[in-house]
Amino acid sequence: MTISLAEELVLLAYNDEGIAYGTSTWLDYGVAGAHLVELALAERITLTGGKVDVIDTTPTGSPLADAALATIAADTKRRKPNDWVYRLSKKARQPVLDGLVTAGILEQRADRLMRIFPVTRYPAPHGVEPAVETERRRLLHAAIDGSDPAPDTRTLVLCTLIDALDWEKRVFPDLPRRETKKRLKELGDTHWAGVAVGRLIKDLQIAIMMSAVVVTTAAS
Repeated sequence: MTISLAEELVLLAYNDEGIAYGTSTWLDYGVAGAHLVELALAERITLTGGKVDVIDTTPTGSPLADAALATIAADTKRRKPNDWVYRLSKKARQPVLDGLVTAGILEQRADRLMRIFPVTRYPAPHGVEPAVETERRRLLHAAIDGSDPAPDTRTLVLCTLIDALDWEKRVFPDLPRRETKKRLKELGDTHWAGVAVGRLIKDLQIAIMMSAVVVTTAAS
């Protein structure tokens, strides 16, 4: 089964109990960034002069990425990647979760925290990690520990997003955090150099990091 980058990112964000890691706003920014990268990899958008341009409006087949494409195409103003991260991030996570539930990859369960506060959990059916998540985690781990010297593009994109969101401890709990962070940056610096989509990914990484700082400051 093939799923979108945004769906893979959301699966990585949720633990076995169906609870998300970190704040929902951070994840929303990550999902928005994933949609943009998905469109760039599909050659639907490009970065020109630091701003996003639509070069092809043909649907990609990913409904949420296509919705983002339509939004960008309909805007009469050319905008920077960070502007689109902000604009596309509003409640970006929920449609991805809904799609994963519809596909049977996750379940939606109403629960109560401390038996008082209502919460919605999104665990995998039968408590078993989805096969698509297990495989992506394997590929991510191989990229970090060096056992895969040539990671595929989608793995590299997720490594960059994980770095931007500061999720290395969440995704790689069995690996040393400092060394993992260094490796994530090395992968980004080495593999995206000179590649058109690389500039977009770097700009998105900065945008997500800046957004995370704003969220953290507001919460403190």
